[in-house]
Amino acid sequence: MTSLWQHSRRPATRDDEWWSVGDNVYYGTGRPVDGKERPLTYDFEAKIRHAYKANGPVFALMLVRQMVFSEARFQFRQMRNGRPGELFGTGALAPLETPWPGATTGDLLSRMIQNADLEGNGYVTNYNPGRLKVLRPDWVTIVTGSREAPGLPSEAIDSELVGYMYDPPTGSEPWFLLPEEVAHFAPIPDPEFQFRGMSWLTPVIREIVGDTAATRHKLKFFENGATPQVIVSFDAAVTPDKVKKFAALMNSEHVGVDRAYKTLYLGGGADATVVGKDLQQLDFKATQGAGETRLAAAAGVPSVIVGFSEGLAGSSLNAGNYSSSRRRFADGTMRPLWRNAAGSLAQIIDVPAGAELWFDDRDIAFLREDSRDVAEIAGLKSRTIRQLVDAGFEPASVTAAVEADDFALLRHTGLYSVQLQKPGSSSPAPPTNPEVP
Repeated sequence: MTSLWQHSRRPATRDDEWWSVGDNVYYGTGRPVDGKERPLTYDFEAKIRHAYKANGPVFALMLVRQMVFSEARFQFRQMRNGRPGELFGTGALAPLETPWPGATTGDLLSRMIQNADLEGNGYVTNYNPGRLKVLRPDWVTIVTGSREAPGLPSEAIDSELVGYMYDPPTGSEPWFLLPEEVAHFAPIPDPEFQFRGMSWLTPVIREIVGDTAATRHKLKFFENGATPQVIVSFDAAVTPDKVKKFAALMNSEHVGVDRAYKTLYLGGGADATVVGKDLQQLDFKATQGAGETRLAAAAGVPSVIVGFSEGLAGSSLNAGNYSSSRRRFADGTMRPLWRNAAGSLAQIIDVPAGAELWFDDRDIAFLREDSRDVAEIAGLKSRTIRQLVDAGFEPASVTAAVEADDFALLRHTGLYSVQLQKPGSSSPAPPTNPEVP
């Protein structure tokens, strides 16, 4: 079997060749068969053309996720005894701040979440020093290896990630990238493959097809005159040729939006009967709205946030309900995505010792409460700082502890409040009022 390194653009750097191209290569998002993952019917391009670019609810959901996700920035976060500390930045963050010429962190995050939403996987490489490259996910193959079961490495107990094969359809040789050269962003793991992610669109493909069919139904309703279906019956004496001529004349005069609501004239022997229901009788709004809500649930975006009709009804827009939906979206969807992205990108960034790559959400307007809540939080912090300083703790350590929410950072000066003890005394001060015992 041909060695994997012979298909690579870079020289071999490993002595063992127990892994190889062929049975160790996995494709697509389907179930592993004969050592390869076969792609499903709805592949990357199909989801782009028939979901992202052709379905309004899917586009709206992906856009909301992208807009909020791309607002985060990255910083390093100190770790002390397993607890997070303050955020700080160094020059090592430069590739994330300017991933390629003219791009920002927001551009990088937008591409990552877009690929993850459509394909389930986002790949970023630092193959070129100082620059990052977002790889098209359907051109990336995850390569695994096993000593125990080389024919089906994903099922082996010693299965190991060997690297990533990037093979665009250019006719040239593919690139092989080591794991430390690729940040693999896969927020939803695929249960059928331990290294691959799954798109949130996959379980709701039928919902997308149904919503698209409902939209086509609505369009056809207007194209055919914005009226229910009409059956025209004729007397038995009317010949088929006359029926065809009458049908052609009727369609030319009444079919289409521009010909809607015109008076219908029938000749002798013809009888028109209205059948079917209009959009209101079909409760079309409720039918399509329920499908949109199911899509929103799969995307982790509350309907009121994306603006779906069911989310804009009743008490959903009340201040308290909207705030709850916003916190659910931020805490249940966005923060796990940011945490996963930070962990993935840390693979290709020089992270200082004693720190971790983390996201900085302090400047994201979507996550801010209203000005009153901000003022209340600032007031609570200031009162806490005042109490701790009065208790004898070093002011600098108090500020750091309150900002990091870690009281282990507090350092005491050894001095206590003069209301409790005399300066330099270790015993309580005597009462100043002689009448008080």
